[in-house]
Amino acid sequence: MLKREFLVTSFSGTNQRLDIFLSEKIKELSRSQLQKAIEEEKVRVNSALRRSSYRLKEGDTVEIEFRLKEPEKVEGEDIPLEIIYSDNHLVVVNKPSGMVVHLGARNRRGTLVNALLYHFPGLKKIGAEERPGIVHRLDKETSGVMVVAKSLRAYKELQRQFKKREVKKVYLGLVWGRMPEKEGKIDWPLGRHLKHGERISVSTKKPRPAETRYSVQEELGNFTLLEIKPVTGRTHQIRVHLATSGHPLVGDLRYGCRKSKIKYPRLFLHASHLSFIHPDKGERVEYFSPLPEDLEEFLETIQKRVSSQ
Repeated sequence: MLKREFLVTSFSGTNQRLDIFLSEKIKELSRSQLQKAIEEEKVRVNSALRRSSYRLKEGDTVEIEFRLKEPEKVEGEDIPLEIIYSDNHLVVVNKPSGMVVHLGARNRRGTLVNALLYHFPGLKKIGAEERPGIVHRLDKETSGVMVVAKSLRAYKELQRQFKKREVKKVYLGLVWGRMPEKEGKIDWPLGRHLKHGERISVSTKKPRPAETRYSVQEELGNFTLLEIKPVTGRTHQIRVHLATSGHPLVGDLRYGCRKSKIKYPRLFLHASHLSFIHPDKGERVEYFSPLPEDLEEFLETIQKRVSSQ
């Protein structure tokens, strides 16, 4: 049985739900597992039992006892992969929407990592056990081009390039409304939401610099098609920046859902271009992923409606 103790400070945890606070502190357990621990009286706040919904106060001491299951062996799964490019050092894939990139407490099967390990078993030796070869990620709902390292040399070099912001990423996104400028940037710092720790927000106690650049590709009535270039790579950065600016991405159920007479297929965000210095060749390479069929069809529907008005 493991025991951990946390102190709630003005910078961490104040006014947060108990279960959310613990989910940020103990990554090995899912939120539902933590809620169960609270129900089973394995969590105390200032030595007293509390509910999951209890709002923490500055100065509170949170104690928890829990047992970790033996980690499941990460296995490859025979899941089809659209491979754009592959060599001895890296593989570039076109990730579909709906696929989680790597394993976590809530996702043990059906991830991109499971698929990669089936097609490239040698990845097991590259990087962290549950995310072998992974040097960056896309949200579950986001589709598009990703690079995965197949050698330790490539793993370290690609990590360095992402950290130094030498990798160039381009997305296509359809947003609600019309942008104030044809080209612009959004640079509000981002961090965990003050009350909802599972979400990202500009209202946070721990802001981190974030910058998103965009250019208008096409204005379509109540919609605008954007080319989006994130300079930094914060979690949910594009989605939060656009939603906070008043122009959420179409189909973003978490940050900016809006009613529409036209049924949208999913989150309209696609990673279309990825450019970096090849770890072995030493030259800049670029890979492209066209807009998926479901998003292309939706865009054509919007274009036809606008042209007929």
